[in-house]
Amino acid sequence: MLNRLRQMLIKEFIQLFRDPRARFGLIVPSILQILIYGYAATFELHHVRMAVLDQDHSYESRDLLSRFESNGHFQLTSTLTNWHQISDLIDHGKVTLAIQILPGFSELVRKGQTAPVQVILDGTNSNTALIALGYINEIANDYGQEYALSNLQRTAPAIAVHVPSVELARRPWYNPNLESQWFFVPGTIGSILLTSCLTLASFAIVREREVGTLEQVMVSPISRLEFILGKTIPFFLIAVCQMILIMFIGRLWFQVPFRGSYVLLGIGTTVFLLSILGVALLISTVSGTQQQAMIASFFFIMPAITLSGFSFPISSMPPLMQWLTYLDPLRFYLVIIRDSFLKGVEWGVVWSQIGALAIIATVLLGISVQRFHKSLD
Repeated sequence: MLNRLRQMLIKEFIQLFRDPRARFGLIVPSILQILIYGYAATFELHHVRMAVLDQDHSYESRDLLSRFESNGHFQLTSTLTNWHQISDLIDHGKVTLAIQILPGFSELVRKGQTAPVQVILDGTNSNTALIALGYINEIANDYGQEYALSNLQRTAPAIAVHVPSVELARRPWYNPNLESQWFFVPGTIGSILLTSCLTLASFAIVREREVGTLEQVMVSPISRLEFILGKTIPFFLIAVCQMILIMFIGRLWFQVPFRGSYVLLGIGTTVFLLSILGVALLISTVSGTQQQAMIASFFFIMPAITLSGFSFPISSMPPLMQWLTYLDPLRFYLVIIRDSFLKGVEWGVVWSQIGALAIIATVLLGISVQRFHKSLD
């Protein structure tokens, strides 16, 4: 059995690596994906294009606007003269937001009264609008507090000394600078493994059926179990090599720390890949051509990434969607890999994630192998 399995593995590796395009597809896309996600995927906003309509023209209004320009999150691109220009700029996508300071702003501020400032946001991208609005609220609140304290220090310094203040001392654990790369780069490993392992394994089996060589293999002395192992083990090993390569890029290029156990991560990765191979076998039983396998893989990959918490918080999803995430192997693997990179967790923290993956892998492999046997009959 071992000799036949070894010959099967040699055949698969020769068939895979003799094609230059296949060799290119195994390495280059994975590197490009992690570089793109590492640089492009971020929750932070920088240089948001902003227009300003200052109808007060006072020291107070200019002081407030200067805080937006020096903040680093906003970029002043237009200084307006009337409010009709605001809609034109936002409609044409030239600015994301406009700040309008009404006449009498400085007078209300000096009297200690509420001075409204109108902020008009392009809500097409709700996530960008909400984050920008959070920055704006923080700047406006800081301005109001500092102006009130400064005014009190001029008029009643004795009282100003005893004015209580609350200062928020932020202590982010595991990611002190709140770097988005530290969140996305480990998650990219899971998405790349899911995509590459699933497509390669499902395509390889379907290709044998499509070109008519599956029957030739099955009439040989090789057993069905040896055939399944020979078709899945190469892609399991390739996925492991891809993971090691991406981890090196994440550690050395993006400086993402790894604080956990390589053994624990290896066990979690093994169980995760087994579950993906189960899906690949299942796809191979329902697909007669590589085109059908590609479509079936697409219908699994996109929902799996969306429901995994890769970029969207699971807690923000509707209850039904949250329940569906428990059927997604990538959801559990992302917890394992992110916690291994950033938190350095031990077995007792992620045993439930590994257990869930083991259950999913067992069920998927059991169903897929049974269906695969029937599809060969």
